[in-house]
Amino acid sequence: MRTFSPWDSKSRRMALRIEPYDLEWKEKWDRFVLNSNNGTIFHLQKFLGYHDKGRFQWHHLVFTDKKEIVAVLPAAVVGSTLESPIGASYGSFVTGDIPFATTLEIVDAFSDYCRERQFERALLTPPPFIYQKVISQNIDYALAYRGFTHDKHYISHAIRIDGYDFVSSFQSTARRYVHKYIRERSLRVEISDDYESFYPILVKNKARHNVKPTHTLEELLRLKKLLPESLVLFLVWKGSKPIAGSLMFACNSRVALCFYNMLLYEHEQDNPIHVVMYEVLKWASEHGFSWVDIGVSQDTHAEDQMTPAMNLIRFKEKFNAHGILRSTFYKRFI
Repeated sequence: MRTFSPWDSKSRRMALRIEPYDLEWKEKWDRFVLNSNNGTIFHLQKFLGYHDKGRFQWHHLVFTDKKEIVAVLPAAVVGSTLESPIGASYGSFVTGDIPFATTLEIVDAFSDYCRERQFERALLTPPPFIYQKVISQNIDYALAYRGFTHDKHYISHAIRIDGYDFVSSFQSTARRYVHKYIRERSLRVEISDDYESFYPILVKNKARHNVKPTHTLEELLRLKKLLPESLVLFLVWKGSKPIAGSLMFACNSRVALCFYNMLLYEHEQDNPIHVVMYEVLKWASEHGFSWVDIGVSQDTHAEDQMTPAMNLIRFKEKFNAHGILRSTFYKRFI
């Protein structure tokens, strides 16, 4: 594994220093992420540590000014590329609500660092704007100004839930199914730790689309043990049989991410996804979240990776979901 030493900025306004991450930084790193403007659980070392040792060539960076953290960047080396994230949904720079000048210093220092360490390119995928406590595109502009371009965009969807009755914003079909569920209770939804019952539903659902789950059952159990308050599993039961489920990641104080939303298609006529979506949104609202991120909506079989999955988008829009960009920044240094 490549080792690396601290790096100091030269002739800059800030005395910016890029420190190699090691275990001595772990508590400070995670505390900084939790108190940051845009950090998520995917930026936590506690989360990244669930991966098997040696799976990735980690190259995490800590940006300090006078020994105080001003930014962190979880990353790994893939060939001659520095990528952020690896093994997570979102990465890129985590900062506080900082001025543009500070952001530009961070981007410049990062670019100089990559050139001096002879990285050929960098790929950065930040969380969408809804994850920010204070909405700011300082980082996006600083990256664009310094020559980063977009490697790709995905269309993702999120539902805003703060400040109003979210059910009233559903399209009529979705409202009807939800009201039927509330009235009849023919299905039962429980918050559960029964991942063993959920996982076969997940595998069968993914196989229908010729893909495998992102996580193994063992990895999900490991994540639940590491971050017990951040993973919430909803199971939908019909009698004594689980027929659907939704695994939520409480990403930060603003956004809960619906990472897996799965059903057994032989029970599609029971509308379990409408039911679990209602329960998920109600839970998120009660726990103070502003948004529920329901994931990307791409046609994974299309040659053009940006091709939208129109049927999936139409389904999400039944719940008043709105499109947000999940973009990846790219720059070549050599």
